[in-house]
Amino acid sequence: MKTNSMIKMVSVLLGLIMLVTGCKINTEDKSTGQDKVITDDTAIDETQNDDEKESDKEQEKTIKEQVVNLYTDRHYDTDEALYNKFTEETGIQVNIVKGKSDELIERLVMEDADTHADLLITADAGRLHRAKTKGLLQTVENDALLKNVPVNLRDNDNQWFALTVRARVIVYAKDRIDPTELSTYADLTQEKWENRILVRSSTNIYNQSLLASFIAIGGEEKAKEWAKGIVGNMARKPQGNDRAQATAVVAGEGDLAIMNTYYIGKMLNSSDVEEVNVAEQVGIFFPDQDGQGTHINVSGMGLTKHSKHSENAIKLMKFLTGELAQEQYANANYEYPVNVNVEPSALLKSWGDFKAQDIDLSLLGEYNSKATRLFNEVDWQ
Repeated sequence: MKTNSMIKMVSVLLGLIMLVTGCKINTEDKSTGQDKVITDDTAIDETQNDDEKESDKEQEKTIKEQVVNLYTDRHYDTDEALYNKFTEETGIQVNIVKGKSDELIERLVMEDADTHADLLITADAGRLHRAKTKGLLQTVENDALLKNVPVNLRDNDNQWFALTVRARVIVYAKDRIDPTELSTYADLTQEKWENRILVRSSTNIYNQSLLASFIAIGGEEKAKEWAKGIVGNMARKPQGNDRAQATAVVAGEGDLAIMNTYYIGKMLNSSDVEEVNVAEQVGIFFPDQDGQGTHINVSGMGLTKHSKHSENAIKLMKFLTGELAQEQYANANYEYPVNVNVEPSALLKSWGDFKAQDIDLSLLGEYNSKATRLFNEVDWQ
C-alpha cells in the first residue's frame, strides 16, 4: 500500500511539473523510433496547420469546381461578352475550346469519359442530332431551360436545346429582281431561273438540312426533284460560303442566292466597306409564306454525357437562353431569339415577319444521310 501511494504521489508531482514547465508531452518520433517531445503550443500549431491545409484544399477545390468547360464552333465577339457576363454574375469561369463542328464532335468521341467538356455548342440541328446519336449528350430536365426554349426548338429527349434561330432565305439583286417575282423554294426550279441561281456546295450542312426539311415535308422523290431542278438552274458550279453568294449576286454572276439571314446582318454591320456595299444591294425574301413556311435552322447546345460540372453547365445553358443573352444574340449577331419573351432586333424586324417551317428539327438530322445521297444522285457538287 505504501508503494502504491508513493507512485501516485510521484505521478501527481510529475503532472504538476509538466504544467509549470509548459505542459510537455511525449510522443514517438516514427522516423527515429525514439520518443520526441513536443509542447502543447506545438500541437496547437500543427492542428492549426492541418486546419489551414484542409481549408486551402477546400478553397482550391471550390475554385477548381467553379468552372464550365465549353466546346464550341461559334466564334463571335457577342458570345465572348456573354461568357464574361456569366462569370461576372456567377463566379463560374467559362473555359473555351474552339474548333470546327465535326472536329469537336469527333474529339468528344475520342475522349469519351476522359473528356473535360461539359457543354457542346454547334450550328445546325443536324449536327446536334449527330452528337446525340453518337451518345455524346445527356438529357436535361430543368424547368427554366424548358420554359426558355420552345418544344419545337429542342430535342425530343431534351438532349439539345436551340440557342438561336437562322432562316435560310432567297437573297436577290435589288436592281434586277422584282420581289413579286419570287414565291417558293419550288419555284426556283422553274425554267425562268435558268443560269441565275447561286448556292453553296452539297457538302454544306445548311444545304443538307434544307433538303432534309423537304424530305420531311414532301418525301424523297419531291426533294430529289427539287435538288435536280436547282442544279439545272445554277449560274455557276457551287463554291464559296454564304457571304460569297451575296457577293456573286452583286457582281452579276447570278440574280438569286440561297443563304442564311444573319450573314446579311453581319455584312451590313461589317467594318469591311465592300461587305456593307454588297449587303446594301441585295434584298431578303422569305419563301413559302403561303405554304409550309421558310426553312429555319438553329445554333444549339447540349450537356455532354461525361460532364464533370453539369450543374455549372446547366446554369450557363439557362443564362444563354435567358432574356439578356437572347437580346444580345438578336442585336449584335442578327440571329432570331429562341426565347419568346425576347423580340427580334430592329434590323431583323425591318426584314419583316415570316412564317417558319413547322417541323420537328430532329428530322433534319434523321434525314441527313438521305439528303446527302439525293445530292449525289442529282450531281449537286
